Amino acid sequence: MLADPRVYIALPILGESDNINELLNYFKLQKFSSFEIIACVNQYDSWWQNPDKEHICIDNQKSIELLNIESDLNIHIIDKSSKGKGWPKKKGGVGWARKTIMDYISDKSGPKDIIISIDADTYYPINYIQSIISFFDDNADLTGLSIPYYHKLNGDETDRLILRYEIYMRFFLLNMIRINNPYCFTALGSAMAFPVWAYRKAGGLTPVAAGEDFYFLQKLVKIGTIGLWTPTLAYPSPRYSDRVSFGTGPALMKGSLGNWTSYPHYKSEHFDNVFETYNLFDQLFLEDIETPMDEFLREQTNYADIWTPLRKNYKDQKNLSKACSNKVDGLRILQYLRKQHEDNSKSDEDIIVEYLFKYHESEMNLELLQNINDLDYEKSPMQLLNTLRDFLFDKELELRKLRFVNIN
Repeated sequence: MLADPRVYIALPILGESDNINELLNYFKLQKFSSFEIIACVNQYDSWWQNPDKEHICIDNQKSIELLNIESDLNIHIIDKSSKGKGWPKKKGGVGWARKTIMDYISDKSGPKDIIISIDADTYYPINYIQSIISFFDDNADLTGLSIPYYHKLNGDETDRLILRYEIYMRFFLLNMIRINNPYCFTALGSAMAFPVWAYRKAGGLTPVAAGEDFYFLQKLVKIGTIGLWTPTLAYPSPRYSDRVSFGTGPALMKGSLGNWTSYPHYKSEHFDNVFETYNLFDQLFLEDIETPMDEFLREQTNYADIWTPLRKNYKDQKNLSKACSNKVDGLRILQYLRKQHEDNSKSDEDIIVEYLFKYHESEMNLELLQNINDLDYEKSPMQLLNTLRDFLFDKELELRKLRFVNIN
């Protein structure tokens, strides 16, 4: 066991005053109590002069007040909200908030200390921190942890949207685990953790306009291995949001307008092409061969010869294979899948039903077996969508845990 591990909770806040007290109560109840919350209350400074945004600035001031009067928890506030302290025009957003927090933690902490990234609108059960600490006690060499999650439902028509989005995410991850790809993680800023030494080795978090959690987990994969399973869950809240260009909030907003083009189901055979490409990396050390992704990679990179430069720079098979994996990373894989999907004529429903019968027919319960062929994301009963979500969730947990066992 680590001796008295220091744990830091990284909390970005923007317009969250209604959630603060409930969130703090979750952490008062934690079984593991030796932690510090680092909260960055943030928005652009110019919003103070914008009538459409001023209410967020006022809400952020209320959040600061609530954090300041909390006496039972150890909280440090980074004020990027008060007048004159907000983000400048070209620097801001949740990516900058997470980076500011994590850089602050990195500067004051030891290499074995743990950073847990959370969001203010998420429920965390009492074993949350303890489960994460136990994970890194047993896996000190792993660079991070993508924590399982389960979206809460609202009990209204928005549930149809969040269920479809969650099914999309779980279908994607199940295929990535199926092909044993190193980039098989779900990127949720509300559900990830990592040791400080890994944060430093990865070069810190890159404050992109959106998807900072995805890009950072990708960095952690490139310097090592991340875990996918621990016996706890984060429970994100489904809500509309236009604060970033993609993620849960934007997906719900687009979905409410019937636009799911950014979140399609990709055919299993396209994941198989990624699998075959990865399986050829070792052979690329010995000879120049064509992979299923070569044509796409040539278009993306504007290089006719994809692999020869890597073979010249890496003189052993293991390092070459790792370099190829770094080149064909999570982003490239997603771009490849999107490109292949351009010629798709099947509906999302047809694609996932085909997958279910191909890989999980014997595991589906009677409700799914009797109704899944009639799946319609717009018209199917909510109960069927929830049953499908729960089936994919259970299968995902099983495979997350199995992968965890296999990497150890």
